[in-house]
Amino acid sequence: MSIDTLIIEADKVLRTLFASQTSARPHPDKDLPEAGLSDAERKHVAGLMRVNHSGEVCAQALYQGQALTSRDPAVRDALREAAHEEIEHLAWTEQRLRELGSHTSWLNPLWYAGSLTMGVLAGKLGDRWNLGFLAETEKQVTAHLESHLERLPESDAKSAAIIGQMAIDETSHAHTAESLGAAQLPPVAKKVMQQTAKIMTALSYRI
Repeated sequence: MSIDTLIIEADKVLRTLFASQTSARPHPDKDLPEAGLSDAERKHVAGLMRVNHSGEVCAQALYQGQALTSRDPAVRDALREAAHEEIEHLAWTEQRLRELGSHTSWLNPLWYAGSLTMGVLAGKLGDRWNLGFLAETEKQVTAHLESHLERLPESDAKSAAIIGQMAIDETSHAHTAESLGAAQLPPVAKKVMQQTAKIMTALSYRI
């Protein structure tokens, strides 16, 4: 890997973890009114949005690692396109957290490091498995987002709009990976991914 590539990849890490992100698309909640949430509801919604933000941090790291080790230009392009939309998700969730008077997870650097490592390893397995890992990740994220929609206060249309659009985007990423020839991951791999996500979710909700 060249020095220029190292600098570019290091810049991606720093931007994801420490810079405020921007969105090319309008924020999904742009024209929606703020709900009159109680303190308990506001704290709960902030926890959910913090988990979603951490999930997007993990996605950035995964795609970065996968793109670094992918051999197929089409696969790299798919990963980079997915990463671009995940940056928008970072912007949406970060702004929503500010509106709720809360913060992103203090554990994001840890999640990033672990996810980057997983992405590099997935890429080294070959592009079919690389895509399979991408597809399964997006399917699990979609299910996770849909569960959050059910846990939101009914009056919180702003958070629902953000999470709903994120779920649509993640489903699209999974379909793209499958169309490019994603392999079906073995059940044990899916289970490990689910258990890892549970740990991240439980900690990011609070910290």
